[in-house]
Amino acid sequence: MRKIEVFKKHLREQRAVKIISGIDNYNLSSVKKVAIAAQSGFASALDVAASEEVIKVAQENAKIPIFASSTNPFSLLNAVKCGADAIEIGNFEHLYKKGKGLSASEVYEITLETMSLTSKYGVFTCVTIPGSLPIEQQIALAKQLEILGIDLIQTEGAAVTPKNAHGSMGLIDVAKSTMANTMELSSQVNVPIMSASGLTPKTVPMAFAVGASAVGVGSCVNKLDTQIAMIATVRSIVASISTRNTLMQEVRYGVGAGVL
Repeated sequence: MRKIEVFKKHLREQRAVKIISGIDNYNLSSVKKVAIAAQSGFASALDVAASEEVIKVAQENAKIPIFASSTNPFSLLNAVKCGADAIEIGNFEHLYKKGKGLSASEVYEITLETMSLTSKYGVFTCVTIPGSLPIEQQIALAKQLEILGIDLIQTEGAAVTPKNAHGSMGLIDVAKSTMANTMELSSQVNVPIMSASGLTPKTVPMAFAVGASAVGVGSCVNKLDTQIAMIATVRSIVASISTRNTLMQEVRYGVGAGVL
């Protein structure tokens, strides 16, 4: 069985967890730590920059599916040739840091070119919809991507949302635009939605509750200082989903909470 098939199974079961190293993270030592954390933390997939050296380090340290991210179609083609299990057009946070962004038409054109280059490989393809776009444009783009046959759509939100609040309220405030985009898109298309941007172990269950089939988690893991902390955080994310699934089953079958 191809590794990506396991990820697809997790998608169908609405419990897929992708750990994001960073589209602009070419620090091989950092990539190795994130890869080990994703593998040891029982994540469903690892997302890295579309670089031959980076992909190699990821493959050496994680047996889970490797996503390669870029906004360059030829970089994504090269990533497929290097053995990436999936490709992703996005993430766009590195562009926002430079004061740049992509329009819906630009994302569509990049997707179209990427698919034309990689079609013969049958590679699993994900596209990030810019959170900077008005929701009407996000929905329209999602519908266009569905027609193209995209396998997965990733949301944004927190990447373009000011982060001012602190504590529990701050966590929710940062994630709320991500949740809103996830809710809107999941109700408009049949393509699975991966909720990403600003999620933490405490807010991940909320993403699934509003329609996500997967979550993408980056900074709350890749910004940590130690390997142990990274692994512990990934495991807490996976555990939060397991707890949610158990509770849902109990409710469905009338178990617990005094339900007969």
